[in-house]
Amino acid sequence: MRSTGGLLTPPPTPPVTIGREAAREAARAELAEPAYHQNDPGLFERALNRFWDWVGDLFDRASGATPGGALGLLAVAVFALLVIAALWWRLGAPRRTATRAAGTLFDDGIRSAADHRATAEALAGAGRWSEAVQERMRAVVRSLEERTLLDPRPGRTADEAAAEAAVSLPSHAAALRTAARTFDDVTYGAHPATPEMYAALTTLDQALSHTKPLLPDPTP
Repeated sequence: MRSTGGLLTPPPTPPVTIGREAAREAARAELAEPAYHQNDPGLFERALNRFWDWVGDLFDRASGATPGGALGLLAVAVFALLVIAALWWRLGAPRRTATRAAGTLFDDGIRSAADHRATAEALAGAGRWSEAVQERMRAVVRSLEERTLLDPRPGRTADEAAAEAAVSLPSHAAALRTAARTFDDVTYGAHPATPEMYAALTTLDQALSHTKPLLPDPTP
């Protein structure tokens, strides 16, 4: 000890040295304090940021592999969307389940043409045009069966009924084909029906009931 003016002063304290690993652990413990993380993004935000980083990286790699870079990739994406839209418009929305065998007219027990007409009118009054069109087409075919212009046959399709009925009702052949196509588009193509479609089928139904069939000549 040294004496300064009669006072004793302690010897200087040697500097404290900390190892590299100890310093790293001390810094990690310090940064883990809640005060340093009050403004950190939440779990959802971190996941969203990682997702967008992944999308951006995927886009960068795709644009690098596509002729024309990002512009070429954009053109390919637009073309693909146009193809999907065209297929959707042509084929209609996919249907989850089929309610009956593909293409057949009737899916339940035998009902009279009058029953189908009454159901069709009720559906039309409720604005359920697709179902009304289906029931009116069934009324047309059932009426032809009741007049023995068509043989009752399970599993008959709308196209088959139109082609067979056109033999004895040639003046309505075109209207029958149109009606069958409308039924198929509404039932299996998922195209929504319109009041005009139903009105056309109603007119055809009424016209057929007043048309005399062309019977085959019995003379050899």
